[in-house]
Amino acid sequence: MKPRLLVLTALMASLVAPVFSALAQTPQTPAAAAVAQQRATYTYTLSNGMQLWVRPDRRAPTAVHMVWLRVGSIDEVDGTSGVAHVLEHMMFKGTARLAPGEFSRRVAALGGRENAFTSKDYTGYFQQIPASRLEEVMQLEADRFANNQWPDEEFRKEIEVVKEERRLRTEDNPRALLHEVLTATALSASPYRRPIVGWMSDLEAMTPQDARDFYQRWYTPANAIVVVAGDVDPEQVRVLAEKHYGSLPVRAVPERKPQTDPVQKGLRRVDLKAPAEQSYVALAFKVPRLASMAQTPEHDDALALTVLAAVLDGYSGARLERALAQGDKRLADSVGAGNGLMGRGPQFFMLDGVPARGVAPEALEAALRAQVKKVADEGVTEAELQRVKTQWVASEVYKLDSVFNQARELGVAWSLGLPPDSGAQVIARLRQVTAAQVQAVAQKYFGDDELTVATLRPQPLSVKAQPRRAVPGARH
Repeated sequence: MKPRLLVLTALMASLVAPVFSALAQTPQTPAAAAVAQQRATYTYTLSNGMQLWVRPDRRAPTAVHMVWLRVGSIDEVDGTSGVAHVLEHMMFKGTARLAPGEFSRRVAALGGRENAFTSKDYTGYFQQIPASRLEEVMQLEADRFANNQWPDEEFRKEIEVVKEERRLRTEDNPRALLHEVLTATALSASPYRRPIVGWMSDLEAMTPQDARDFYQRWYTPANAIVVVAGDVDPEQVRVLAEKHYGSLPVRAVPERKPQTDPVQKGLRRVDLKAPAEQSYVALAFKVPRLASMAQTPEHDDALALTVLAAVLDGYSGARLERALAQGDKRLADSVGAGNGLMGRGPQFFMLDGVPARGVAPEALEAALRAQVKKVADEGVTEAELQRVKTQWVASEVYKLDSVFNQARELGVAWSLGLPPDSGAQVIARLRQVTAAQVQAVAQKYFGDDELTVATLRPQPLSVKAQPRRAVPGARH
């Protein structure tokens, strides 16, 4: 099972921004106003069009430097799934100035740490360093952004690392494999149907030129942003960014054509047989996403669905746990709910659970749906709403204590085409969601025509699997 969803389910795993002024119930104190001012975001456009967002935070002499690209597995094509993630690995393999692996060694020598990540929507690279070493990492990152190069032999070694990563994280993990199958069944036209790590057959057939072509296509200043947070002066950061990034050559961003999934016209089911000790069931309902900060009926519904997920599974003893996973006659060992609020592609409202001993997955599936129907029929209480909203406020304010989180959340906002203060706007709008709205979305989006159900059918554990060792060279 995924960890308990204490706050904004899918959204706040990826997007938080300053919330102090938006959340204040009373006028700001001078101290609160000073904090809000300190957490302001400064936005710039460099001479070549590349974006720069800076968030000063003076509490410690450290800084986080990130480069984000609006490219992920959503931008791949059939036959090369996983190439965005493979290229992320290859970005550590050198430039004309740096040997393979030297980038990481130099960051470590500066007293910093670095890594990268790939999602369906974006790719990001980061360094956490003493603030005084910001220019050095800017120089390193700008060099590899514009001049990444490596011999074919480096690719052949690294593709084996990625294949082992797929085996470890997906193929040896029955629930992860089930979610991969679920997504591929629920979606037919959207590129979200492909796994971020890629299908194994595509990884086996991938060539060095596939990665180089993807790099040339998408790694351009017109498709990227530099994000800096920490003990920095925004104007000084702008000068440094202009020096190291502003002169990088620009290529046009390729046209992105819409790849919209056709309307689903009936319930879809898929079973997965895999060695496991317990069965598992996951239900994915197609729901609207929050695509911008515009106030539209679909966006309002997306926010209300997020509140519904929190009411069902947003705190210890929430509705699903209390009704299905407690007591001697419980139906489940664990249950969960989550709403995919934001992303560049289609989103799901998820219900899932592990049936208790002697309980069929079908019985748990029916019970999960019955809990949503109960909300549709009876609504939710104001006390439930206030509890989850209060938790969101506290949790998101505490998250701002992390400079890394501040930088990451700015990068996610930009990647999704949102303004720097979108987190504050979302929190404020979530606090306005009413019990009537929650009941309305429970009535609207949970029919068979929106649903795909995946069930894990356990197979005997004939041979005790030996735990795999950590993937050598894995970046994240």
